[in-house]
Amino acid sequence: MVAMTSHPLRPARGLFDAAPFMVFWETTRACDLACLHCRASALPFRNKGELTTDEGFRLLDEIRSMGCPLVVLTGGDPAKRPDLCALVRHGTDLGLRMALTPSATPLVTRKLLEELRDAGLARLAVSLDGAERATHDGFRGVDGSYARTFEILRTARGLGMTTQVNTSVGRFNQHELERVAEKIAQLEIELWGVFLVVPTGRASAAQLLSPDEVESILERLADIAATAPFDVKTTAAPHYRRLLLQRKVARNEVRGIADGIGRAPRGVNDGQGICFVSHKGEIYPSGFLPIPCGNVRVEGITEVYRDHPLFGQLRDPDLLGGKCGACEFRKVCGGSRARAYAVHGDPLAEEPSCAYVPRGYVAEAS
Repeated sequence: MVAMTSHPLRPARGLFDAAPFMVFWETTRACDLACLHCRASALPFRNKGELTTDEGFRLLDEIRSMGCPLVVLTGGDPAKRPDLCALVRHGTDLGLRMALTPSATPLVTRKLLEELRDAGLARLAVSLDGAERATHDGFRGVDGSYARTFEILRTARGLGMTTQVNTSVGRFNQHELERVAEKIAQLEIELWGVFLVVPTGRASAAQLLSPDEVESILERLADIAATAPFDVKTTAAPHYRRLLLQRKVARNEVRGIADGIGRAPRGVNDGQGICFVSHKGEIYPSGFLPIPCGNVRVEGITEVYRDHPLFGQLRDPDLLGGKCGACEFRKVCGGSRARAYAVHGDPLAEEPSCAYVPRGYVAEAS
């Protein structure tokens, strides 16, 4: 069941050994969109093998007891589950900060948003993948998704909810980043989450950006973040932290990172501060690193996160290969382990989309 690497195991000795900072729970793979990059390869209908409401409650109980503060309900489209508000309320009553990433479809009504607010939802995140309707709707595969995204965000803000925008970046839209930032600045969001595509699920290797293109995007994001009325974070691009640290050292600039829902005290990465549970209970280091390490119906998330060898490896930066292993920023960044696995077949290999070359590093001959 488990795909292991050939690297020797060393005991993990990091901040996130006992518990992740956040757990992503794929509540369902059902979704009415047809996104070109969909990690879940979502389908319109729910799977009979999904975790039940009671199993979901038990999962949230265990997440809370292990010391994790934040749960993100994702999919597919979690709005496809009729027990969504009950799950949010249960987690909130436990003291968890519950966040939600629904799809921008007619399922997200004002009534549902009111119920989610009253259940204690801490953050609503909706995707916007282009500054123009054609870009976004073409990527999401459904006409009208662009307009629905803005409608959901405005309604949620009107109800007093805190909101976030997520943007997937690839060749199709990288030129629109600044214009996307301008549009979402008008929506009073708290955070802009920028995701650099990992070739898994429906996403193909053809969507990968070159290291130089990624570096340029990270520079542009840092420029945007310097003046934007919202915070900026990246997913599957931890080298953004390296770039920010380089800027801080060069310019002595410090910018706060509080975003209203809480941030990890240091950068998180696949299996290191992050854990993912599939709709059927399978446990992964992240949703983009598809190596199953157990199932909440069998071992439980605590045992797998703390004791599975792969999780331990991912939390030891000294096991990283190639230039990531030689990099002075490996404890700050660590590279996307998911992208390394997708490209090299080894989650500990060097990040293939990073342009930075560590001081004195000479690549090994292939």
